[in-house]
Amino acid sequence: LASKKLNLEMLIERRARAQERRLVPETIARFIREAAEYVPFSLKTVSQLPHAFEPGRTPSVLRRYERDPDWKLPALATKYPRCSTDRETAEKNNLEWVTPGHPLFEAVRRHTYLQGLDPFGKGGCFYSLQHDKPVRIDFYKARVVDGLGHVTHERLFAVETSEDGEPRLQEPSMLGNFTPTEPPDAIPSVATVPDVGAWLNEHALTPFLEETRAERIVEVDRIASHVELSLTELLQRADEEIGRAAGEVEQKVSGAEGRLALAETRHADLLSRRDRRRKELEQQRSLSLQAVELITSGLILPHPERDTPEVQRLRPNLETEAIAMDMVMEYERNQGRQVYDVHEKNLGYDITSLDLNSGELRLIEVKGLGAASGTILLTPNECRVAEDRRDCYWLYVVTHCGTQPQLQEPIKDPARFEWHEVTKVAHYYLSVDALTKPMQVREDTPRYGGQ
Repeated sequence: LASKKLNLEMLIERRARAQERRLVPETIARFIREAAEYVPFSLKTVSQLPHAFEPGRTPSVLRRYERDPDWKLPALATKYPRCSTDRETAEKNNLEWVTPGHPLFEAVRRHTYLQGLDPFGKGGCFYSLQHDKPVRIDFYKARVVDGLGHVTHERLFAVETSEDGEPRLQEPSMLGNFTPTEPPDAIPSVATVPDVGAWLNEHALTPFLEETRAERIVEVDRIASHVELSLTELLQRADEEIGRAAGEVEQKVSGAEGRLALAETRHADLLSRRDRRRKELEQQRSLSLQAVELITSGLILPHPERDTPEVQRLRPNLETEAIAMDMVMEYERNQGRQVYDVHEKNLGYDITSLDLNSGELRLIEVKGLGAASGTILLTPNECRVAEDRRDCYWLYVVTHCGTQPQLQEPIKDPARFEWHEVTKVAHYYLSVDALTKPMQVREDTPRYGGQ
């Protein structure tokens, strides 16, 4: 089944893509910690171990999910031992490894989802620094199901709609950049703009289905090739056994008739098995979109203080950011890396950079400064990703964007610095100084505005 020439670059790229998308222990731990408050469920953090906690007794409210018809996991324990969401930590310290697929995680997830249904139905209102006019963001979920009824993929979509513009896809995680607020007395007309289901189907759902179908066909073809090769070989052996047994029957060898009957039965079973697998694989190739559902909507309003001098000073300059992006993209390409601009997707970083030789993946956040020093800002989403992806998150700062742009020394794991929270806009800032080489990060700057 192996090809004569291994496409190493393709394998490295696929591994990097999986690394970029994977659900990391930090994210799982944050979810469990925050969701536990809504159960409620007692969790004591174990400070000396990463992503570890000491759970209390399992609440009875979680035990009820064991009775769900689709619950296929073991029963919940009355009390779990010390746990960690990091596999290496769990194995090294003999802890319970809690991750998606673990009964405790699944019960907490289901409980949190059910509790969220009522608020989801009502929608929400938020302030945004990135928007200068009201918009509505609709959140949809959709799944792809194969001919056997198995869910192959499920995805969340966010569609931003304005009064006069074309709808556009957003990353659902961008919701984390907004500040919750009460609805205004006068609801903007964008709140009543018609549903964008037709646009979503053309621009998101159909591509989602085609993307999934392309991946599934490659996967099924590979399995089908293995099935045909394996069963054909087994059928050939069964034929040979039938031939030998038939020859022994002619020679009147004792027990030959029984062996012939067994060989013929074996051959018939293999034929039936091959036909069944062919049919199943054909059904697995057949994919359809199902359960497309509008989950909730959010009304996004411009932040009332976005034009004040103190907040404007923290907002990025689009021209400066564009100059910085161009310089970083060029720098990464010159290093021989495969580079993708993803800054419009609100993933929490601006660039993905992959070294096809070493397999190193960099999730790069780019910040531009007009002068040699200044203040750089992280959105809540960028801050979360920086904290969760310390293994591959980088900060690239380009100074002097107003004159002669200069890329400073790239910083790996910027979350290790003390970012100061600006509570009124729920963002984080850090003062940097490039007057000396290398660039210095000043961690002792007083908090801006006393926030």
